[in-house]
Amino acid sequence: MSNRDGHISLLQARCPSSAAPKRLLIMSAIWGKTSTTVFAVAVAAVLFTSASMVVAAQLPAYTNHTVGGAAGWFFNETKNSSVANYNTWAATQSFYLGDFLIFHTNSNTTVVQTYNQTTYHLCDASGDDDVLIFTPKGNTEFGVAAVVEVPLTVEGTNYFFSDAGADGIQCAKGMRFHIKVGHGRGLSPQLNQPPPPPSVDSQVPPPPAEASTVPEGNPQEQQFYRGGARSDDAIAFWGPIAAAWAVGVAFIVESM
Repeated sequence: MSNRDGHISLLQARCPSSAAPKRLLIMSAIWGKTSTTVFAVAVAAVLFTSASMVVAAQLPAYTNHTVGGAAGWFFNETKNSSVANYNTWAATQSFYLGDFLIFHTNSNTTVVQTYNQTTYHLCDASGDDDVLIFTPKGNTEFGVAAVVEVPLTVEGTNYFFSDAGADGIQCAKGMRFHIKVGHGRGLSPQLNQPPPPPSVDSQVPPPPAEASTVPEGNPQEQQFYRGGARSDDAIAFWGPIAAAWAVGVAFIVESM
């Protein structure tokens, strides 16, 4: 066919009338399929992100627990007993990794933390290698007010008692309790730090230096990495989203 001037149109010359509709249909089908795939992937990513944010919002916040409430962590020398029932107090609380126990006490007592049930029942920390004993710092006289802060860094059952007094009398008379620590949000970046390197004798030459595991970048970024910001929680949160986008992009490329 020709136009009014008797010339064949450019579209008809390049694409015969029978082939043009087929190519248009194929391009339309591919575009429609691609658009649907992009929309589906976008919706899935939004739904997954929203669900992850809801789950994160439902996790308990880090909490400071004042042991014994208003009564504090004290031993009544006159009555020869603790000033509160600490197991009863602990039963009213929910404990998670990253929480702190705040002991409002004085220099007459101690705070012993252990994960050994036998040590707890014997009120004796002398045979426990994993025990932690917290004492008020800077107080050498009895009766001086003090505050002891203990972070919860181990999931599961934690035991606490005071080993002050003859033969563990304070523990035997009520200054002890145990708690169950749940996972919650996990350890905070401030608590999730690697242990300090072991001390090296000055006469022994240090081992050869190894390549740093901190990725290259500006100092602020490296400091952020050491602070524990790149945690497993962040990987667990963003990993599935990145995977979903990658699958969507691969499907789009394959369709084209």
